[in-house]
Amino acid sequence: MFGCLVAGRLVQAAPQQVAEDKFVFDLPDYENINHVVVFMLGTLPFPEGMGGSVYFCYPDQSGMAVWQLLGFVTNEKPSAIFKISGLKSGKGSQHPFGAMNLPQTPTVAQIGISVELLESLAQQTPVASAAVSSVDSFTEFTQKMLDNFYNFASSFAVTQAQMTPNPSEAFIPANVVLKWYENFQRRLTQNPLFWKT
Repeated sequence: MFGCLVAGRLVQAAPQQVAEDKFVFDLPDYENINHVVVFMLGTLPFPEGMGGSVYFCYPDQSGMAVWQLLGFVTNEKPSAIFKISGLKSGKGSQHPFGAMNLPQTPTVAQIGISVELLESLAQQTPVASAAVSSVDSFTEFTQKMLDNFYNFASSFAVTQAQMTPNPSEAFIPANVVLKWYENFQRRLTQNPLFWKT
């Protein structure tokens, strides 16, 4: 019913069924994984009104399982990409795998899928950092660079009363930098490749 994919590895299409409504995939060498894709194989849909919550489980320093909710898959949303690289130091959350004593190996993490009512899925809150950004890395870099430049330039702002005349220095009004910053962000939002034209 489910598949799991990690870049550079073979597709896993046979999860271990640990309960009637719970499945797990092992992720060996999980510390070198950035993203994981969980998807339905298309061979068997969820029963009407049901979906699957997707969890990431890794062993903490003492070897105890830490489970974190990543998101969900449903018949209407049969696949999802999750970023797990930043989760390895986070805190666990409430999960349906608690009563199960799944074996934990220090270098193996797990993806767990729990079949649940769609109403239950709608009330769950996934870990925020698991969502894959829809902004490409160039746009994200550009926005961070803009923020950094604006913050840096603003840190030198002085009022006219504080200015000391110095004929060898040119001063740029802070409102001009702010206007440029806002215009650049607007244009970047409208077309991330505007600078190529």
